[in-house]
Amino acid sequence: MTVTEQTRVASWRLLLSNPVTAVSAAVLVVVAVVALTAQWIAPFGVNDIDVPSALQGPGGTHWFGTDELGRDVFSRILVAIQASLRVAVVSVALAAVVGVTIGVVAGYRGGWLDTIVMRVVDVMFAFPVLLLALAIVAILGPGVTTTMLAIGIVYIPIFARVARASTLGVRVEPYVAVSRTMGTPSGFILRRHILPNIAGPLIVQLSLSLAFAILAEASLSFLGLGIQPPQPSLGRMIFDAQGFVTLAWWMAVFPGAAIFVTVLAFNLFGDGLRDVLDPKQRTLMEAKRTRQ
Repeated sequence: MTVTEQTRVASWRLLLSNPVTAVSAAVLVVVAVVALTAQWIAPFGVNDIDVPSALQGPGGTHWFGTDELGRDVFSRILVAIQASLRVAVVSVALAAVVGVTIGVVAGYRGGWLDTIVMRVVDVMFAFPVLLLALAIVAILGPGVTTTMLAIGIVYIPIFARVARASTLGVRVEPYVAVSRTMGTPSGFILRRHILPNIAGPLIVQLSLSLAFAILAEASLSFLGLGIQPPQPSLGRMIFDAQGFVTLAWWMAVFPGAAIFVTVLAFNLFGDGLRDVLDPKQRTLMEAKRTRQ
């Protein structure tokens, strides 16, 4: 086993040695499996209407009960989790690619380019995330693609700032300075020296941004600007349950619980990643593990 492989294995062992992180990782694995197989494991069709079975409580046939049209809430939640995760992954991937590219180039080049880029980023930061997403969706129209684009755009400044701050610290390292004096192309330096050494903070931000992207998608869908019916969405399911809270609590509780558990798992896993990837926190964790 190479040194790199040994380091990677040690990092995973240290990460999973924290029970909270291990549980959150297990939850995320379940969420990923649901996202990949929701169409096949859902016991009922998400739009199968059965009015005589409307507003039935949780039971053996319908684990999470039925809604006002007799549709199975459990099946709809499974497919809604799939939709939410797809929106979150695509939007965060868009934000990461664009934001990291902007942040790395600005931080490495510096000068007027860095000043202009960061002023634009500051202007975008002046607007609340959800408000900016609402404005984008209102202009482009509701829908899945628009939701992905809106969430991706509002998270670009976050990745740009993280990438720029990390690049400013790495670009002054001796090995980068030596490469520049030897006339090494900037593109090679960015790929070989900068990006690998700023991957830690970006991975942590990726995990945290996925959690906030799920919340943003649920918020937009709740307001009727995200995923459109008849495709189920967790936010839309909570909106539809408003008129039945006293009659059918399960219509709102179970979709809300799905959002809560998924977002919490991403946040806790991101905290665990930060502890492992941050040298200071990692040293403290290794020392604590050694004492135990």
